[in-house]
Order: sequence, then C-alpha cells, then structure tokens
Amino acid sequence: MAHPPQTAKPADAPLRAVKGMNDILPAESLRWEWFEDTVRRLLVRYGYRALRTPIVEPTALFVRGLGEVTDIVEKEMYSFEDSMNGDRLTLRPEATAGMVRAINEHNALYNGPLRVWQMGAMFRHERPQKGRYRQFHQLDVEAFGHAGPDVDAELILMVRALWRELGLKEGADVALELNSLGQPAERLAHRAALVVYLEAHAGQLDEDACRRLHTNPLRILDTKNPAMQALVEGAPRLMDFLGSESRAHFEALCAVLDAAGLAYRINPRLVRGMDYYNLTVFEWVTPHLGSQATICGGGRYDQLMEQLGGKPAPGVGFGLGIERLLLLLEVLHLQPPPCAPDAYAVVPDLAALPRVMPVLEALRAQGLAVVLHAGGGSMKSQFKKADASGARHALIFGADELARGEVAIKPLRDAAAAQSSRLIAQAATWAHELRTA
Repeated sequence: MAHPPQTAKPADAPLRAVKGMNDILPAESLRWEWFEDTVRRLLVRYGYRALRTPIVEPTALFVRGLGEVTDIVEKEMYSFEDSMNGDRLTLRPEATAGMVRAINEHNALYNGPLRVWQMGAMFRHERPQKGRYRQFHQLDVEAFGHAGPDVDAELILMVRALWRELGLKEGADVALELNSLGQPAERLAHRAALVVYLEAHAGQLDEDACRRLHTNPLRILDTKNPAMQALVEGAPRLMDFLGSESRAHFEALCAVLDAAGLAYRINPRLVRGMDYYNLTVFEWVTPHLGSQATICGGGRYDQLMEQLGGKPAPGVGFGLGIERLLLLLEVLHLQPPPCAPDAYAVVPDLAALPRVMPVLEALRAQGLAVVLHAGGGSMKSQFKKADASGARHALIFGADELARGEVAIKPLRDAAAAQSSRLIAQAATWAHELRTA
C-alpha cells in the first residue's frame, strides 16, 4: 500500500516526540512514582525479585513465542534489520517472551523455581488513543517452575492487594474474570468444533473473523463487533471440552479464591491471542474506561519455555498496563499522597553559600528532604517560593543567624511535626559544630 508523501518540515522547525510516544513531565511523574513504589513494596512481601531484559530482542523470539498469526506479529511490531550484521530485531511488544528467553539462556531454574517481575517500556505500532500508546509501560510478574493452582491464586490475590493499596474498590472499580483454556489437546478438540460451528454460520462472520477462521479461531470469541455477539454466545464452550485434570486445576484455583473472599465471574469467552497460554487465564476489568475495560490480564503458559528452546518448565504470570491503570486512578480522583520537602532553605546572600551548603548536606544525610532556593532574591520572594513548595519548615540563613552560627527554623504548616523540627534543629546544630570545630 502506497503511503502519501510526507510534507517536508523546515530544518529549524521545533522537534517533537514521535506520535504515541509521550513525555512524562514532573507533575505527572509523581503519580508514576507512587505506583512504582507501591508495586516494589508489595512484590517484596510476596517474595518476587526483579529481572531486567533488553528492550530490543531477536524478531524470531516473538514470532515463535506469540505465533505468526497474532495481531501483534502481523501488524504491530516495530521490527528492523541491524545495519551491522543483518539480524532481524524487534522492539519488545510484550515482556513474557523476553523473560522466558532470559531464564532459558542463563539456566536460571537450575536451583529451583523463580518468582520474578519486570517494569518498563513496550512498543506496538497501532493507532494511539488515550490510555493506549505506541510506547507504553507495563508491569509483568511471572512465576517459573510452579505447576499448581496455588501460585495462580497467589498472583491473582497479589493483584487484589495492589488494588487495595491504591484505593481501588473490588466490585465497584475493578472486577475479576476467570476462564480455563485447558491443555493443547483439549483446545484442539474445541477448535475443531468451533470451526465447524463458524463455517455453518459463515454468512454472519465479519471480515476479521473470516481471516481468523482457519488460523486463530479462538480469537473470534473475543470480537467486539455487536453484530456477532449472538453468534459468539451460541458457540461451543471450551470449558465443556476440559478433561478431569484441567477441571481439577480450575476448581482448586476457585476454592482458594472463594476462601479468600474474592468475588469473580467465570467468562467462557475470555481467551488469549498468544499461542502459549493453557489452563488458567484471568483478567481484571473496570467499568470506568469505556471499551478499554481490561487493566490487567494473565494466565498460565506451561509450554512456552520449551517452545522457545529451553527445558520444559511451567510458568504463570500477568501483565498490567500502567498508563491505563493511571488513567483509571485519575478518573476516580485517587491521588498519590503529598510529596513535599521537609524544609526549604532561604538564603538572602549568595555569598553565604560556602557556610550554608554543609548544613544542608548534613540535613540530607539525616534523611531529610531539603530544597535550596537557587539564584538569590528578596526574603519575601523566597518565602513565597518556600510556601508554594509545600515544605513544612523554612530554614533561614540570614546575616544575623549566620553571625551567631545559628539556623532559624520557621514552621510553614500548622501540622508541622514536632519531631521533624527537633531533627532539623539537631542536625543543623551538629553541622554547625562540625564546621566550626
């Protein structure tokens, strides 16, 4: 397909970010840091460790891992040829395949199962829209070497714990949906029955369904086309093709969630576009983001390790779209706690900085957040900046104070903690004594 010619821009035109790849400015970064800090604290409590993988991977990794007939591989990947050696490379469109590649490459399961996580940028070439971008960020949490439903349940309950830490309410703000994809042989039997059913109703299939009918028919069940909903509702259900072991796995998972008081809905239309999923699949959905209902999805992928060239080992995990979650928090007016400095240093005379700076460094060494007013200015303007910063105290390094070897401390908030005042005073006195000894 020919692309329209691009209009040349003047050489001195302002440069802008690539469409769908966004800057995150300091005011918005506060919300990101709140989320990231919350996640890190939570994952430590569950025994998960960070695994960091490259942003660029061999294209073959995703073709083998995701399947050649998935939308991601067919339409969305940013792939290119390495000009140095001709290798085909891809900006990662998702994290699981890369994490599995790393586990295989380094034989990381040699000493037993691993619980790992990763948070970072992913890339998909699609039409940007709010909460869905070409460069997006994702939290992925994976457990390798655990075959039972206990870890499936642990991961789902971990996500519930995250919602609670962020202030989201189960039922009203987020809800859990579950399904089982069974094992490959069960899925093949269901696939054959599904193709027969869909072929018998070929006149009702839209263009996308016709394209997927003999390549990835399971994805047809996930269609958003209103005209096909009745057809999909009458389709054979995968749950009816599960054997006794697959059913037992799913029932054991549900028993743990029931005991934990977590409500869920079994959704027989919940499927996956990737070829590597089996048994448990789950999604957390919200009613507050319109068609972008899913904010977290995961499941089990016991064949993926072997599919990507490693030794057979079970795996289960989830991915959470950070932009979409932060959009939900914004819609619900859930704000991070205030992030204000403990103190703001007012320095009327810049010539005093050689005496002031050691004091500030001493305070910071005590764990206090202290902002230095840079560039001078009148006392009045500096106090205005101090108040606007949200700081609980102003530290005044005026000529009189410095002549006496003191630092004046002025509370800026009614609720300024007495302990913080004492700590500032102690650290300032200690710094002064150290400097004049």
